[in-house]
Amino acid sequence: MNWEQICEFDLLQPEYGVPALVGEHAVALFRTRDDELFAVSNIDPFFGAGVISRGIVGDRAGEPTVASPLLKQVFSLRTGKCLDDPGARLPTYRVRRRDNVVEVAVP
Repeated sequence: MNWEQICEFDLLQPEYGVPALVGEHAVALFRTRDDELFAVSNIDPFFGAGVISRGIVGDRAGEPTVASPLLKQVFSLRTGKCLDDPGARLPTYRVRRRDNVVEVAVP
């Protein structure tokens, strides 16, 4: 597994997504208010559009989430599972912070 540097941690604003191309994968990177990092596919599974990074970050019962900006389906940032339609999900990616640099790994 190869880790790709995306950006400096301090450049990520809490509760805002950042799109990144990691290899051939369109990734949406998120930092929560608690400074947790999550990386999921940036492609909305219902429309095939690269918009997840522009979604609304929140939580459901303590589960960090992002709502697609298109039809507002809500996805877990931890698992990628759609909380409104169990048949849909976003691929998730490993993300880490090394010193002040955020890195994402894709298969």
